[in-house]
Amino acid sequence: MPNIKSAKKRVLVSAKKRANNVAHKSALKTAIKRFEVAVSENREDAQEYLVKAIKALDKAASKGVIHKNAAARKKSRLTKKLAAASQQ
Repeated sequence: MPNIKSAKKRVLVSAKKRANNVAHKSALKTAIKRFEVAVSENREDAQEYLVKAIKALDKAASKGVIHKNAAARKKSRLTKKLAAASQQ
């Protein structure tokens, strides 16, 4: 445990930021899983879930939870998954 006041504050702030990042990442993973389930079940609302997943990815990238290139890569993969499912 730190003794210096500023170091104590950094511990508290980093713990709070970590909790926020974990919550954002969890919500992101949930949005992606809901989309993947919709695609695997060939549901018509898969497009809506894709939009929600893309929005969650963009928000996470803008907040610095994930890297912007990682968000772009995941969006591309999800879009390809929907296109492949709609062709079958």
